[in-house]
Amino acid sequence: MAQEKKPEPPFAAPVPAGDPATFGAKIQRTMTRLATSTPEKRNHVRVLFYGQSVTRNPWWENVADDLRKRFPHADLEIENRAIGGYGAPTLINTAEFDVYPWYPDLVIFHVWGGVESGHQETLVRSMRERTTAEVLFWTSNLRWPSTVPPDGDPQHPDVLTKDGEDQAIADLYFRLGDELHCEVADVRTGMQDYLKTHNLVVKDTLNDTVHPNQLGNFLIGELVKPHLRHDPAFSDETWKDLVIDIPVDDPRVKRGEDGSLTLEFDGNRVDVVAATGADGGKANVLLDGKAPSAFPELYYHTRPSPTPVAGRPAINRIDHESPLQVETWTARILEHDLDTDKLRYEVIGSKTGPDGIGEHHLRFVSNSGRVVIDPKMWMVNWSLRYKNQALPEDYQVTWETKPLFVDTWQAPKKSDIDPTRERTRITTLVQGVANDRHRIKLVPEKAGEPLPVEAFRVYRPPLK
Repeated sequence: MAQEKKPEPPFAAPVPAGDPATFGAKIQRTMTRLATSTPEKRNHVRVLFYGQSVTRNPWWENVADDLRKRFPHADLEIENRAIGGYGAPTLINTAEFDVYPWYPDLVIFHVWGGVESGHQETLVRSMRERTTAEVLFWTSNLRWPSTVPPDGDPQHPDVLTKDGEDQAIADLYFRLGDELHCEVADVRTGMQDYLKTHNLVVKDTLNDTVHPNQLGNFLIGELVKPHLRHDPAFSDETWKDLVIDIPVDDPRVKRGEDGSLTLEFDGNRVDVVAATGADGGKANVLLDGKAPSAFPELYYHTRPSPTPVAGRPAINRIDHESPLQVETWTARILEHDLDTDKLRYEVIGSKTGPDGIGEHHLRFVSNSGRVVIDPKMWMVNWSLRYKNQALPEDYQVTWETKPLFVDTWQAPKKSDIDPTRERTRITTLVQGVANDRHRIKLVPEKAGEPLPVEAFRVYRPPLK
């Protein structure tokens, strides 16, 4: 019987769905930077896996290891910030500290929920509006309801419901792939074809109703990896202007008599690339004539520390109504009763000081206005009920307010520069301003002193 089948490794390789000649066409900025890395020039590339618990399954490590193996000279940073159980309506909130500040080059993404409500589309559009990240969707792995036996009727209403939900996600991803120029790895069709070829059923790929087993993880990874390919024959029209380097001797860079460097740029982020022979030097930074610290949008609250159990952020989103400053925050629990769903807390800033007392089911605005927490953003009581545990003694939540700018550019010292690793020479001057026309200016601390600048790197997201 079907439920008695136990496929064991080594598994037969799946055949990817779609035309392999087109694979990777929509993530070629990332793949080009990986493929053109050399021992002498190690391009810095950030890859982010984002979604839910299935995205945290072992298949992602297989994909990450494959990238490292195939592109050993790339300066790769790979992170998985997926959060188990969080659908698109929730990830829209956590993306504020997980995705946009990190500004990845590539996001490998899948999530259930939020199709009809539009949350999935809003989240992906925000990635394309607020960063230059390319996006690789993978369509859902196959699911099977607990109400139907493993070898049960595939036309059972419960089976068709799940199948319909997953097909709706696939349809959305293919539409957004066309509209927003995103890559789509059709994991769903590839797995369906694999089951037919090997006379298997959906449950042969699952540990439960949704999470893949060893075979399921193998299939997801093997169906995603072929899309992570470089092909110089693909057009670069869609990505060549997303991130551009403007050499310091370019006519667009204006030199002042005081040694200053000024650049008019279109985008939401600009880095400075120090010259290879740099050995220190300082300059004040001006954005549109003001210090970057004067722009409220250039600060953000980091991901709060986790709930006592289940590993989710204790608070899914923290906003503000007043300008922020760089500091560390603590939410200290004053009173807690899980039976009555009570959680009363005090917020304290390392610079702001005691900043108000709130309750988790009410909207909280701190006295300074630097901390705003909407109802239902607190996850502490939910996590305790989920695992049937008590709140640990002295539990508190911490997070930071960090800058997405520097007011003063400190050129690296020669001893800190790795000539093969470009990021040792790069400083982000500003990140997160409106994706529009701006002016960045570097004014040497000592008037007339030459600044050791090789280029400015400008990032312009594809959507406004």
